[in-house]
Amino acid sequence: MKNRTEIKILKHKSIIKFEGKNFLGEVGIDGRIFKALTYARISVGVISQQAAENGISVLVNESDSEKAVNCLIDEFENERKSGKVSQIYSINNVSVMGFVTKDSTKILSELARNNIFPLILNQVAAENKMNIVVTSSQDEKAKNIIEAEIFARPKTVHLAIIGHGKVGSTLIDQVLNNAVEIRNRKKLNLKIVAVANSRKMAFNKEGFNESWSDDILVAEEETNVESLISFSQKNQLENLIVIDNTASVDFVKNYTTLAENGFDLVSSNKIFNTLPISEYRDFRHVLAKRNKKYLYETNVGAGLPLIDTIKLLHLSGENITRIKGVFSGSLSYIFNNFSVRDEKFSTILKEAMQKGFTEPDPREDLSGNDVARKLLILARELDLSNEFSDIKIENLIPEDLLKLNKDPFISSLNLLDEHFDAVKKNQKENHVLRFVGDLHGDLQQEKGELDVQLVSVPANSALGQLKGSDSIFEIYTESYGENPLVIMGAGAGAKVTARGVFGDILRLSENK
Repeated sequence: MKNRTEIKILKHKSIIKFEGKNFLGEVGIDGRIFKALTYARISVGVISQQAAENGISVLVNESDSEKAVNCLIDEFENERKSGKVSQIYSINNVSVMGFVTKDSTKILSELARNNIFPLILNQVAAENKMNIVVTSSQDEKAKNIIEAEIFARPKTVHLAIIGHGKVGSTLIDQVLNNAVEIRNRKKLNLKIVAVANSRKMAFNKEGFNESWSDDILVAEEETNVESLISFSQKNQLENLIVIDNTASVDFVKNYTTLAENGFDLVSSNKIFNTLPISEYRDFRHVLAKRNKKYLYETNVGAGLPLIDTIKLLHLSGENITRIKGVFSGSLSYIFNNFSVRDEKFSTILKEAMQKGFTEPDPREDLSGNDVARKLLILARELDLSNEFSDIKIENLIPEDLLKLNKDPFISSLNLLDEHFDAVKKNQKENHVLRFVGDLHGDLQQEKGELDVQLVSVPANSALGQLKGSDSIFEIYTESYGENPLVIMGAGAGAKVTARGVFGDILRLSENK
């Protein structure tokens, strides 16, 4: 067995199931089954007893399943009449695999993570031998998982990337450009097998290459989760991860369905984590039940290790008393520059738009809603039950401009200049403007206080010294008192965000 390079699959098998009570412990049951089937010239594989189910399972060739059921019904006629055996039936289209392993627990765990639960499990502990029976629709997937564990082959991880705009397309290129190095260094074979936008979805079982964008152009499949699930099941793909690079309110509705069908999730989309707290918690329950993971480090701070840091502090019992900072890379760029340059606000805003720092409609940034979502996500990492409606948000757009369509609004940006010039001039000396998110109050209670607003801070403070489009987060804890843990760095840009998403994919892949 040590010299084998693969695990053989014996297909076209059937399980004959006995169900009943008070007969498992009777002497000679196995012998009667074996004798009856042998007389009927039916080859018998594994005979397995399941005490928890009050049942016995017998493995036979699929072509003999009907004959075997009838034979055993005759043999156990008296037990059926007395009620000891309630029913005898067949489960067809199953496959059996035998292998040697010293760590059966790890293999069974990996199979379970991929929604594979053996119908029959037979172990010979002294020889480290194991036989498992699975449905034929999952046998190739099970084989791949077992071989990766036993023979230390690179683990194949199948990726479905939803959204191929700036972040999505950058992510695809990063995965493809680093695939060989990751395979050699981390023993991970990352395959992008599905790419979708809001309209079309393209599939490639072997994995997309550098011409993926051309494949999307000719794709005919409409984007829907059912097609993705069907594709993964039909092709028996193991280690599945869906990556949501959209800002779609609709796509997040599919997260639960995906988790229930064997997918882990990575998302740069902030919408789900800011849904009503009941939906937020229900999904966490599904993840725990299905042994699935959901990573979203880029929801706040792009590629900065913020959420992980807060999780670790909170889980370790550290009492976090406040989180404050500049959460938006786009607003950071705008106010960092507006505060120190002798330029109109509209000029700086247009500059940020041209550099791709803002959303296509900059009101998404200037409304404060994006910062508010990020603040709410951090509050929920501390197990607070705040809702979006609890956040006090200063909207930087006048009411009359909010009503305009996108293009007329962009043509009217100069109408913002008078207000922001006045705000800038009315500051104290050596102060600068920053758009700040602040989680404070008694964070040991059910809810905290969340404020999102434009503030004036000393130029020599940590917030005041921020440059470019960097974000900064000050994490105050009981242990560190007035000296916060500060995390600062690039807070905007497709490359930074895509790299953060890529990091989540790798962490998930290594732990799968």
